[in-house]
Amino acid sequence: MNDIEFTTVRNGDIDLRVAVAGAGPLILCIHGWPELWYSWRHQMRHFAARGFTVAAMDVRGYGGSSKPTEISDYSLTELTSDAAAVIDAVGGGEAIVFGHDWGAPIAWNTARLYASKVSAVAGLSVPYVPVGPNSSIELWKALYPDRFFYQLYFQEPGVVEAEVGVDVAASLRKIYYGASGDGANRLLTPKSADSTLLEGLIDPDPFPAWMSAEDLQVYVDAFEAGGWHGPFNRYRAQGVDAEQLGSLEDPGPALTQPAFFLGGEFDGVRKFIPGMDLFAKAGAACLDFRGSTILPGVGHWVQQEAPDATNEALGEFVAGL
Repeated sequence: MNDIEFTTVRNGDIDLRVAVAGAGPLILCIHGWPELWYSWRHQMRHFAARGFTVAAMDVRGYGGSSKPTEISDYSLTELTSDAAAVIDAVGGGEAIVFGHDWGAPIAWNTARLYASKVSAVAGLSVPYVPVGPNSSIELWKALYPDRFFYQLYFQEPGVVEAEVGVDVAASLRKIYYGASGDGANRLLTPKSADSTLLEGLIDPDPFPAWMSAEDLQVYVDAFEAGGWHGPFNRYRAQGVDAEQLGSLEDPGPALTQPAFFLGGEFDGVRKFIPGMDLFAKAGAACLDFRGSTILPGVGHWVQQEAPDATNEALGEFVAGL
């Protein structure tokens, strides 16, 4: 990927590794779990060729960025401040922001907390749901009292880190495949409350064509080198989010910027709340919502499983600004 350069952005005592391509107005791309800047490789090339600077950051805890140890270091308040620092350093203080998976809440809340820096925002796989005064972990406990839900399993530090760390390559293959359209959403297949994350997941051979062996190795190398503690601490910080943002009145929870949502037909996030399609009202808290696109046959990793369709949908959103 010779067309991509790397820079380091400093936010307080946090170093953020940022991949940058192209020249022009900034589009900032924020990845989720368990990924890297590399998850946006297809979008970087696409939008750089169309007159944008495209920056994809390694979120703190991942890849080449700093990896603090405290749970509170991974609150949305901290993570949005990282995004704002990248916008200032690379984009001169303004950007369109794309976010996927946990990167979507980071993107949505950067638009909320740093409204003057975000001209438009698109979330992939996770709609904008304003943080309330009660931790979402309490919601998951109420909804999943007697069966496995991965976010509850992640709460005890060290447990899931030990499980996935035994064989990083196999763990990533199982997670990526299990949440993909090819994997029939096995990552959320019902199982008993005392199950583990990888229990019952398939290690595909071969892996679907949307991720090559070389692509997968980029992630394997990063997680073998950097570990898993920071990425899982994001899940543990949801109570901190409720304390810091749940009762925040200024700015209010509704987003004012042009906003767009993109999801996959078979994304398990749609079914987090039994009996409800979380994608159905993706724009409920967005005052200038430009619509949703749901990609048929696609699972959770939308921008990697269906890069061309993702680029087309995001491109139409950007063209309409």
